[in-house]
Amino acid sequence: MATKLDHDPDEKAAPFLTDQDRLVFLLEELTRRLRRTFDSSLEQFGLTRTQWRALAYLYRTPGMTQTELAGQLELERASIGQAIDRLEELGLVERRSAKNDRRVWQVHLRSAAIDLLPKMRVEADQVYARLLTGIKDEDLEAFKSTLAAMQRNLGDA
Repeated sequence: MATKLDHDPDEKAAPFLTDQDRLVFLLEELTRRLRRTFDSSLEQFGLTRTQWRALAYLYRTPGMTQTELAGQLELERASIGQAIDRLEELGLVERRSAKNDRRVWQVHLRSAAIDLLPKMRVEADQVYARLLTGIKDEDLEAFKSTLAAMQRNLGDA
């Protein structure tokens, strides 16, 4: 139950919300909207953003293990296992035992995934074009540089 405030929330919040807070909140809101937009664009394929990312990593590095893929996507092994299960059900990937260790499963794209990836690339490019509409190249370069510096500042956190 929401309570009515006896004061202007911006006035009270002023000491607690800094310009840095506003910047970080803006970044978080941007990524949330980007995820939502991306998910919406992938619905036509019956895939999630995580599944798309998994396919992209597997295209780039065929035969990754589930553990390696989980590390790249920063997901728990159980979560990536579920994503791979779904991709397998859709006929997009297959698990194969590693030659040197039958307990390890490598994941490989099937031809259906290779056929689907260019269509998904078009969708991703359309989302990115929408995201970047009206932004000058030099502003994008400065923004990339700033984001890279922020990333370096946080290290491997």
